[in-house]
Amino acid sequence: MLQRILVWDLPTRVFHWSFALSFAGAYLTAESERYRDIHLALGYVFLGMLVFRLVWGLVGTAYVRFRAFWFKPAEIVAYLRALLSPQPQHYVGHNPAGGVAIFLLLVLGLLISVSGLGLYWEIGDEDWFEELHEIAANVMLLVVGVHIAGVLVSSVLHKENLVRAMFNGYKQAVNAVSIPHHYTWLGISMLVVMLVFLGVYLQ
Repeated sequence: MLQRILVWDLPTRVFHWSFALSFAGAYLTAESERYRDIHLALGYVFLGMLVFRLVWGLVGTAYVRFRAFWFKPAEIVAYLRALLSPQPQHYVGHNPAGGVAIFLLLVLGLLISVSGLGLYWEIGDEDWFEELHEIAANVMLLVVGVHIAGVLVSSVLHKENLVRAMFNGYKQAVNAVSIPHHYTWLGISMLVVMLVFLGVYLQ
């Protein structure tokens, strides 16, 4: 019997949307000198959220820890093949394809952040950092597109709204354990710090 369980804590949801929006905003303002301060501010938010996720992947709730979606290559292949079958494999947390996407986004996010800081602080070869920054950002945009497509496909195949789950934190599952806490205080603290930082930086 399907039960409504809490899967995504509030800090994870705040990270997800803040990471996505800061990347989108920074990407759109990258080529404009007029919006340089906005680009830099969003870049710092992006980096801050990235650092949070790396830590939360080690000490966070059950479904967001890295070990929960670290799959072997054979498991990833089996999952992708199962998508074409009448009964595709279902995962309460991140599925193998989603797990690959997350690790790719984190690695690319680190490359974007390091190269961006290298450019801003004028460390080393500026041309090299600029090329790395641009390539990593474009590859990340591609991965984001594939990730969104995967979310939509999985939502249809499994008959569950994965986008809504990343807003309210809840999913329907059979014989699965709900995480015990929303960690509301941490999620709200993250939002407050981010908004205060943006307000102060952009003044």
